[in-house]
Amino acid sequence: MASAPVSISTSAAVALAAIGLAGCGLSVQPADLFLLTRTGQGQTLTLLVRDDGTIRCNGRAGKPLSDQQLLQARDLQSALNSDAKAKLRIPAAADSVYSYTVKVPDGTISFADTAARAHKELAQAELLTVEVSGSLCQ
Repeated sequence: MASAPVSISTSAAVALAAIGLAGCGLSVQPADLFLLTRTGQGQTLTLLVRDDGTIRCNGRAGKPLSDQQLLQARDLQSALNSDAKAKLRIPAAADSVYSYTVKVPDGTISFADTAARAHKELAQAELLTVEVSGSLCQ
């Protein structure tokens, strides 16, 4: 008795190939949402925020963000991409304390802390920096 040929759908074949590649030691790394550097009073702070929900402070091991912080970081990246496309650069004012540089997929922006008065997304970047640096970067 002859057996009928087995048919594999395209999506099943792709899934099997992906499993096979994963078994060969290949791994997919989560994307970076942004790299933020804050300079000014005190030591420089560098935050690498990743799409897998982790943050690295000053090159140290990654720590988990809360779900709310990850959502904020994703929204922030989206908002800052528009500024990066426009090559936003806001120089420090006389009353500035900190300067920020943020690298996102669409480029890099730089701004002084005083710029947050007129740019909601920059205020969000500053707030997220304060929140995570106090709780996750210690």
